[in-house]
Amino acid sequence: MQKYIWIFVIVVIAGFASCRKPIEFSDDESLKVAFSTDTITFDTVFTTLGSSTRHLMVYNNNDENLKINSIRLKNGNMSQFSINVDGVSGYDFSDVEIYAKDSVYIFIRVTINPNDQNTPFFVEDKLIFETNKNKQEVSLTAYGQNATYIIADTKIGNFPKFKIIADSLQEVHWTSERPYVVYGYALINSYGTLVIEEGTQVHFHSGGGLWAYSEGQLRVEGTPENPVVFQGDRLELSFTDEPGQWDRIWLMEARENYGHSINNAIIKNGFIGIQAETFLKNNMAPLYIDNTIIDNHTGMGIYSNFYHLKASNFVISNCGTYAIALTGGGEYMFEQGTVANNWSKSTRTTPSLFFNNIYKDPSDGINYTNNFYYAMNNCIMYGNLEEEFSTDFRPGPDTTYIFNNSLLKTLRRNKEGFANFNECIFNQDPKFVNNEYNFHLDTLSPAIGIGNPIYSVGMLQYDLDGVSRGDNPDAGAYQFVPIAE
Repeated sequence: MQKYIWIFVIVVIAGFASCRKPIEFSDDESLKVAFSTDTITFDTVFTTLGSSTRHLMVYNNNDENLKINSIRLKNGNMSQFSINVDGVSGYDFSDVEIYAKDSVYIFIRVTINPNDQNTPFFVEDKLIFETNKNKQEVSLTAYGQNATYIIADTKIGNFPKFKIIADSLQEVHWTSERPYVVYGYALINSYGTLVIEEGTQVHFHSGGGLWAYSEGQLRVEGTPENPVVFQGDRLELSFTDEPGQWDRIWLMEARENYGHSINNAIIKNGFIGIQAETFLKNNMAPLYIDNTIIDNHTGMGIYSNFYHLKASNFVISNCGTYAIALTGGGEYMFEQGTVANNWSKSTRTTPSLFFNNIYKDPSDGINYTNNFYYAMNNCIMYGNLEEEFSTDFRPGPDTTYIFNNSLLKTLRRNKEGFANFNECIFNQDPKFVNNEYNFHLDTLSPAIGIGNPIYSVGMLQYDLDGVSRGDNPDAGAYQFVPIAE
C-alpha cells in the first residue's frame, strides 16, 4: 500500500512541474535598464596596488523580465578595470537576467599600471550593456599615481617587520617628486639620517610606520606652503577622516647633536602620531616638533617615555585615548599649541593630557622613577570630557609641572590650588570655529589676548598660519584675526 502512495505523490509532483509556466524574458527593443550612476569615478590610485571596490546598481524598472545579452568592458582583457557580476570576476558576461522591478549589483575595481609620469594621470574605460539590441554605457574613470614603494623585508625578534631605508652613516633624502608608499616599517638605522623634504607625501599601508632606531635621526623639513604629510594609503574620499589606517612614527633615543626634528608636517589618521621613547640608551638630544598638526588617531597624538621634547605652534586633535601621554619622566616644553580632543568615533574615557614618572626598563622589566618637568605656555587644552588632565606620580624624584597663560579643561585646580597654574582660564569653551576640524578662534573666544608675549618670541612671533602675534598673543596655535567689515 505504501508503495502505491509514493507512486501517487511522484505523479502529482510531476504533474505540477509539467504545468509550471516557463519564465519569459521580453525581447521588446523599447525596454532598457537604468543605472545608479552614469559614471564610476575612482580617486587617485597608486599604481600596481589596486583600489577599493565601487558598485553599480543596474535596475529593471519595467513590468517585464529582461535578459541583458552582454555586459562587457570596452577594452576587454586589456582594461585596467575589472568587474564582478553575480560573484564571478571577468571582463565579459552574457545573458544576465533581471526580473521585472528588480536589480543586480556589479562590482568594479581598478589596478593601474605604472608609467614614467610623476604627476597623477588619467585612465578610463566604458562598461557596455546590450539589451534587445539597445546599447547603453557607463563611464569608468580613475586617476593613477606612480609612487616609490618601500616593502618591509626583515624581521628580528619581536620587532615589527622593516626595511632599512637609511643605513649607518648614510643620509637619505625623500623628495616630493613621487609619493612614498610604505608596507611594514621604513627603518632609519643607528647613525643613519633620513631627511624628508618639503611637500613630500608619505603613505603607510595598514600596520605600517616610520621607525628611527636607536641613535638614528629623522629630520622632517616641510614649509608652511608645502608641508610634509603622513597618512594612510587609501586615498578614496571615504577614508579622508578614517582613523587607524596605519601605525605610528616611532622615534628611539637620539645621539648628542643629532636629535629628531619635525617641522611643518601633517600627521593624520593613524594609531599613534608620534611615539618618542628612551629604549636602549640614554636620550642625548631633544625632539623638536614645530608648526605641525597631529590629527585623528585611534590611540594617542604624542606618546613619550623618558624623553626630552619641545613642541611649538602645534595642533593635536581628535584622539581616541590620550592626546598627549608623557610617561617615564623626562623634560617637556609645549608653547603656543592647541589640544582639542573632541573624539566622537568611540567612547573615550582617558583625559587629553596625562603625566607619570614611572619608567619600565625593557632590559630587565623593572619599574624605575625619574625626574619629570613639564611647562605649557600660551596653550589651549580642551575636550569633551569633564576632566582632561591627570597624573600618576610616584614619590622620590623631582616632579614639576606648570601651566602659564593657558585655557584648560580641568578640575584639578580645586584640589591643588593655583601653584601649578599661572594666569590660566579654566573650563571655558574656547569657541573654535569648528570643534572637530577648524581650531581657529571665533570672535567671542576667551582665549583671545590671554597669552604672555614672553612666550611668543623668536619664531613664535608668528602663528601656525604665519600671522603675527604682536604684543598681545592669544592662547593656542592660531592668532585671532578680526574680519574687516
